[in-house]
Amino acid sequence: MAQTIHIEPVTRIEGHAKIAVHLDDAGQVIDAKFHVVEFRGFEKFCVGRTFPEMPGITMRICGICPVSHMLASAKACDAIQGTKVPVTAQKLRRLINHAQYTQSHALSFFHLSAPDLILGMESDPATRNVIGLILANPALGRKAIRLRQFGQDIIRMVTGKSVHPAWATPGGVRTCLLPSQIDEIKARLPEAFETTEIALNWLKDNYGSFTREVETYGDFPSLFIGLVTPDGGLEHYDGLLRVMDADGRIIEKGLANDRWTEIIDEAVEPWSYLKFPYYKPLGYGNGNGSVPGMYRVGPIARLNICDYAGTPRAERELRNFRRLGKDGKPVSSSFHAHYARLIELLFSLERIEELVNDPQICDTHIRSQGGVNELRGVGVMEAPRGTLFHEYHVDETGILTGVNLLVATGNNNLAMNKTITQIAKAYMSGNKVTEGLCNRVEHGIRLYDPCLSCSTHAVGQMPMQIQVFDASGALVDEQVRD
Repeated sequence: MAQTIHIEPVTRIEGHAKIAVHLDDAGQVIDAKFHVVEFRGFEKFCVGRTFPEMPGITMRICGICPVSHMLASAKACDAIQGTKVPVTAQKLRRLINHAQYTQSHALSFFHLSAPDLILGMESDPATRNVIGLILANPALGRKAIRLRQFGQDIIRMVTGKSVHPAWATPGGVRTCLLPSQIDEIKARLPEAFETTEIALNWLKDNYGSFTREVETYGDFPSLFIGLVTPDGGLEHYDGLLRVMDADGRIIEKGLANDRWTEIIDEAVEPWSYLKFPYYKPLGYGNGNGSVPGMYRVGPIARLNICDYAGTPRAERELRNFRRLGKDGKPVSSSFHAHYARLIELLFSLERIEELVNDPQICDTHIRSQGGVNELRGVGVMEAPRGTLFHEYHVDETGILTGVNLLVATGNNNLAMNKTITQIAKAYMSGNKVTEGLCNRVEHGIRLYDPCLSCSTHAVGQMPMQIQVFDASGALVDEQVRD
């Protein structure tokens, strides 16, 4: 009889969600759905506020990547003012953005995914966590913690707080960088590079043991969307929107940020609060499960669409990464997100090194003043998880009349659902379900490092209950993790 396997909540992600795996009468997986069960409401309750408040409000969407929302919001407000942001302010914004990439990618790889990669996808759940990782390899565990701390400390030094800093503002930023802070950053960079190289070498040395995961963890054709520099380089803070198809053809070379709604639209489904964005020229499909306009954003997409990285170490790894594509096509397996994330971490460390060696970084002209000069402002940037869009509409007095936010995780919603379906079909069948197999499905979500709420999880285990019901509603199997 047909059954449904519920995995609730999905663990080791930011936010709360559940997965439903649907089986047919023969016990074979036919579908899997990623249910986002939180409702936020930022687009509505921000209406009526003044636009300069938005960087401080929207950064609280997330406790892991508040810098992304703060900067995207500030860029939208810059557009409303129509003012030119001072060069030093732009460099400082880039500095804390790269610091955020450092802490966020370190968190994703070492704390959220490494327990699966190093300890085993189906290892004992009592130790398959960051504490178990530290116990198994204390030296690596300490380095992982210090690497993430390095990124957070840079944000704190520059902005005054490591989480939710009231720093970026329309027209620039509020505080400068001090020479003593530059010295501290420079002193800690070598260790950060060393830890990142250790992780890269470990992952590449162990790729052979993940052959099946590479083939079944989100390996499918899709579009890729992200920002690039005007000449096609890897870009995180500013740039033009580029779209690539599954064969590597550039179908949108460089679209201005304020035209983003020309290529992206959002659909809704009754079983999730998270919308389903798609590439508008190809459409959402006819409801048969195939979405021609499905695309991916984030580390893999950014490395696929760019022409070059622009820093020596990241460029070396980018060349290796692209060898993972089949027959010269873009890299298609979502399992490679772990590698892509580490490459971007390396890229951000190199950019941090460049910025702190730039004499202009300590200049004191860091803000331009202005009022309402445009009634619409768009801010687009690359959050660690993917492309982030903030669009604001205001009246002549600067009061918000409309807010549209498309977060990175939303952009990947269709791909996440396709990924967990592929994993479930590869590993699950029949009436018996194990915690380890369900963890494999959860890992498919972790590949995208989704951020579903503004809360930050504490260290420790989250409870998980997995139940299998038959068509009559009778419980046929259950696994509980306290």
